[in-house]
Amino acid sequence: MTTAADHAATRHKTWRTLAAEALAGTGVHASRPVYANLTAPALVAEALRRNEGRLAWDGALMVETGVHTGRSVQDKFIVDEASVTEDVWWGRINQRLAPDKFATLRSRVQAYLQGQELFVQDVYAGADPAHRVRVRMVTEGAWQALFARNMFIRPPERELEAFEPDYVILHAPHFHADPAIDGVRSGTAIALSFGQRMIVIAGSEYAGEIKKSIFTVMNWILPQQDVLPMHCSANISEAGDVALFFGLSGTGKTTLSSDPKRRLIGDDEHGWGESGVFNFEGGCYAKVINLSKDAEPEIYAATHRFGTVLENVIGDHHGRLNLADDRLTENTRSCYPVEYIPNVELSGRGGQPRNVVMLTCDAYGVMPPISKLTPSQAMYHFLSGYTARVAGTEKGMGSSPEATFSTCFGAPFLPRRPEVYGGMLERLIERHSADCWLVNTGWSGGQYGVGRRMSIRHTRALLNAALDGRLARGGFRREPFFGLSIPEHVPDIPPDVLDPRRSWADKSAYDRMARELVGSFEKNFRSYEEAVGEDVRAVAIRAAA
Repeated sequence: MTTAADHAATRHKTWRTLAAEALAGTGVHASRPVYANLTAPALVAEALRRNEGRLAWDGALMVETGVHTGRSVQDKFIVDEASVTEDVWWGRINQRLAPDKFATLRSRVQAYLQGQELFVQDVYAGADPAHRVRVRMVTEGAWQALFARNMFIRPPERELEAFEPDYVILHAPHFHADPAIDGVRSGTAIALSFGQRMIVIAGSEYAGEIKKSIFTVMNWILPQQDVLPMHCSANISEAGDVALFFGLSGTGKTTLSSDPKRRLIGDDEHGWGESGVFNFEGGCYAKVINLSKDAEPEIYAATHRFGTVLENVIGDHHGRLNLADDRLTENTRSCYPVEYIPNVELSGRGGQPRNVVMLTCDAYGVMPPISKLTPSQAMYHFLSGYTARVAGTEKGMGSSPEATFSTCFGAPFLPRRPEVYGGMLERLIERHSADCWLVNTGWSGGQYGVGRRMSIRHTRALLNAALDGRLARGGFRREPFFGLSIPEHVPDIPPDVLDPRRSWADKSAYDRMARELVGSFEKNFRSYEEAVGEDVRAVAIRAAA
């Protein structure tokens, strides 16, 4: 408890002493004011004072992120330290950075930050205190400090007094790295040292780099604590049963986990261990392009509130939002505290999952709308991480769908090999007898351009039947291409919706498309075959037969 004497002592400290305390453990020494742990209104005021953004009609803070409107995946590095090198999944995603080059980059960023007005936010990652990471972020931007305050878990004031960070983020969006000096690829660098427990982010204003850098840290730390880190949303029923929703962008992960009959635990990142499921975050980072007030009223309302940060969302001169305007990017984002969602589990925690749902947006129109998976099939599809992109979602794409595989539904954030996470998932599913489902939110009756998008009404009805246990008690039949178990009958769902082949007018065209997709799965899975058990290899062989 803070006493009057404590407040008096604080008042007599010089600004340099207060700044040094706020920056402890960061290696940054202040020469200008440091604003530590400001509230949301104060950070909004500072952002406006510094012309970092403007207020929307309803009070949200509108900002633009410049040239980077998404993550810069080619500029992500992990420091190649002796203590971690054997365990890192090196390659295109996790590029090596020599320790001496990181030391140079870190020192140059520390020197740069020393000459700026600075904002410090002390936050937690992990709603379970037993697996919590304390994060101190130093940034030159008030709005990025507000982003961190919204996105992570805010400690009570009494816990800030003795806060000591486990990890430090040095965030310098206006500092440009020099490849010749710093050993990186461009003026942008996201460099993570597990040994020094420090993250340097330079040359990018896109705040998603902050969020996903800490997710990468959790993906590194938690397997050693027998906790599976997951790129998934989660919700919980009134009876206490938890459901997990894995899926890549555009598959419906946020939409389908927002259910008026179930409380949201979190919309993106969670851990699963012996004490159950817990959210890593204290906020949401929703994609809001074409956001509908009718279809997603809770996210829509949160997007129009004071304290929310809107990245690259367009508004008129009065600040009235146009959520359909993609002139800056299709990746428009809304960042708000989780308490802005009314039907939420504020503890950020739940028990053992009863259902595990893997979402795919299959633009080939081949996958069933829902199918039941064995633990081995669940690991196979988890390691595959399949969805399909369609024309218009990315520059340079043609008119045909393109299969996309992102292992564990989160390859860009995995510092360890995928089979580490896949093996943990398989064991947890078996240990806790969770039912597993593969749900296609993509196309039916033909591929993209021929068929039609799955009805959200049908998808919700099928999910409700799965989550309340009715579907698992019914009969199933085996489809011939992937060996998936399809429900034989679901009330109010037409038979040709349940069976994708029946929905196609040209059955031979369906068979050709299904064989093509199976071939894509087979090709993708070759890199994992040697590292998985016979049961999972049997699933892969069955799909390729």
